[in-house]
Amino acid sequence: MVAMEAEAVARSTRPATTRTLTAQLHDLGLPAGATVVVHSSLSRLGWVAGGAQAVVLALFAALGPAGTLVMPTHSRHLTEPADWGDPPVPEPWWDIIRAETPPFDPRTTPTVSMGATVECFRAFPGVLRSAHPTVSFAAHGPLAPGITGGHELHDGLGEGSPLARLYDADAWVLLLGVGHANNTSLHLAEYRAGGPKTYHRQGSPMLVGGRREWVTYRELDDDTSLFEPLARDFAEITGGERTGPVGAGVGRLMRQRALVDFAAKWLTQRAANSA
Repeated sequence: MVAMEAEAVARSTRPATTRTLTAQLHDLGLPAGATVVVHSSLSRLGWVAGGAQAVVLALFAALGPAGTLVMPTHSRHLTEPADWGDPPVPEPWWDIIRAETPPFDPRTTPTVSMGATVECFRAFPGVLRSAHPTVSFAAHGPLAPGITGGHELHDGLGEGSPLARLYDADAWVLLLGVGHANNTSLHLAEYRAGGPKTYHRQGSPMLVGGRREWVTYRELDDDTSLFEPLARDFAEITGGERTGPVGAGVGRLMRQRALVDFAAKWLTQRAANSA
């Protein structure tokens, strides 16, 4: 933690604050009243007075009361232990993990590897969280119930997901200090792309009728290695990505619908060329 703080200080020429971050978000082009899904790295924004809380407050201030703020609140520790590789766990542990890991609870299950800003946002008053055990999303604002409600278990980043509801709302995507490898909207494009697809069976502990059960469901095999070249083409060909400073980092802002449509066509063409 001390090393991360030192790195943030070294990256910054002055502290970022809620006020300065709000101004930079406006300069980037984030409209008041917008619906936006945000992916972020707090450390990449440099030293922020107030840390993750200040970033969340800046997003609220930039959007205003009519805006809806959305973040992925994934909990990938609630997955099939036989598939874990970073790190793997011994096979004799698998049945214990399946039998005794606490079930997903939208109120209390922590996020894993999503960053301090997401974990801070999850706990804010009025934030709603979808009910998917591994790829949930949290939202705050007028559209939050429609975005987080009805999150389907199978294909959790596909048509029955908050990503599809964000597409319906013509939302924005905002990347704060991270690249497109973190851009979950591109998973929706993977589902919508033409060409062959492969799936795997996933499992998680859930409450079903008030009782804990290990539930299995279907997920698409993704390929995030394609996300950066895909996004470079989107930026260069369409001019649809805006970039600008946010703290000591870089903010990237784009319309989600335009990005998903472009990405689905890009992935479809790539599949056809590889056939």
